Amino acid sequence: MPVDPDRAFLPVRIAVLTVSDTRTPADDRSGDTLVARIEAAGHVVAARDIVRDDVPALVARLTAWIDDPAIDCVISTGGTGVTGRDVTPEAVEQVQDKPIPGFGELFRWLSYQTIGTSTIQSRACAAVARGTYLFALPGSTGAVKDGWDMILKDQLDSRFRPCNFVDLMPRLRER
Repeated sequence: MPVDPDRAFLPVRIAVLTVSDTRTPADDRSGDTLVARIEAAGHVVAARDIVRDDVPALVARLTAWIDDPAIDCVISTGGTGVTGRDVTPEAVEQVQDKPIPGFGELFRWLSYQTIGTSTIQSRACAAVARGTYLFALPGSTGAVKDGWDMILKDQLDSRFRPCNFVDLMPRLRER
């Protein structure tokens, strides 16, 4: 799908959330990978944090960013697996207004081409919450690359055709 060079690029203000009980700023490779790609695409990293795998803590962080007018979008990495500590989808579900089921479906379809049937262990998901986009990616650098390079890079580019998430941003709070 093409990028329309006649349209203006509109940078998106993106918060990056790493969900992990073990990562620190010094070894957050997936978060670093995501930040590098966001900045290379011309967007703004509006905030960044690491939060442990805990639903109340994740809901609190997501809620604060959803309510922050300086943040248009939150992309998380980690906590989307099937173990007992993986709770990112549950936190997203608690704050969402509308799920975007096609994101997880497309992510798993694309990921299948890279890691085969292991993609079934991913619960990558997306939603809209009070006008803010939420995208939850798995915690591996490969998953972050796949999610950004094959989906989000285009969908968060205002020039991408035939349609993109940026065009819808002014209408996300409509009732």
